[in-house]
Amino acid sequence: MSVRIGAREVGPFEPVYVIAEIGLNHNGDVEVAKRLIDVAADAGAQAVKFQKRTPEIATPPHMRDQLRETPWGTMTYLEYRRRVEFGDAEYREVGAHATARGLDWFASPWDVPSVEFLERHGVVAHKIASACLTDLALLDAVRRTGKPVILSTGMSTLDEIDLAVEVLGTDRLVLMHATSSYPMPPEEANLLVIDALRRRYPGVPVGYSGHERGLQISIAAVALGAAAIERHITLDRAMWGSDQAASLEPQGLAHLVRDIRVLEAALGDGVKRVFPGEEAPKAKLRRILQS
Repeated sequence: MSVRIGAREVGPFEPVYVIAEIGLNHNGDVEVAKRLIDVAADAGAQAVKFQKRTPEIATPPHMRDQLRETPWGTMTYLEYRRRVEFGDAEYREVGAHATARGLDWFASPWDVPSVEFLERHGVVAHKIASACLTDLALLDAVRRTGKPVILSTGMSTLDEIDLAVEVLGTDRLVLMHATSSYPMPPEEANLLVIDALRRRYPGVPVGYSGHERGLQISIAAVALGAAAIERHITLDRAMWGSDQAASLEPQGLAHLVRDIRVLEAALGDGVKRVFPGEEAPKAKLRRILQS
């Protein structure tokens, strides 16, 4: 079964849906966000994703007053969250730019008011971050929008995922296997979970949201049947921000999309046949021919 997101189908035997996660890697700068949208479009991705928070709600109480060194000076964690958060004007600008570049765009809401905010901006889907998988009020608010939902499953047990799926339903759901280490070491990838999730939730497309360095693990996820691939992107991994080091730079994203498309073509349809390119070698090399 496939799920329609924007103008594209996500599911088995459909082109892999590549999501370039901008997240907060724009550092509160609209022009950086627009450059990252251009990176995603030029690379051939299908979507860009942001993160949307109401800082006073989404920031854990024990973190709010902790001091953090930032490019804008020392400030509390809550002040930092306010500093990098986009509002209506910024989302109108980046949303229009993404649409003009032919990309789907949406965000991970981290609280119920953020769902309502994103709905006003006409997002085509909602993405639930791994950290929010157990927020049942948030899941219910997203379900009630009627939009497709992409659910990341990092830092979660199967029981927690079961409950989230029960709340969201399966009609418009895409699951994303993920491991929430930043950056993720290869030994924590556990890619065989992709098939385990597919068997546990029949008919639900399963993709992969990666936080590793490099491309190999994401390419392997496609070989294992991932219907969607999500990776953080950045203009430069040396930029300030907690997600930058686990992100792909422009050339890396372009190579990832290129390799995904090559692998899709190589996987074929599973039907054994003699290809036209084999006919000449067959005629030259095979000694005994069967009728």
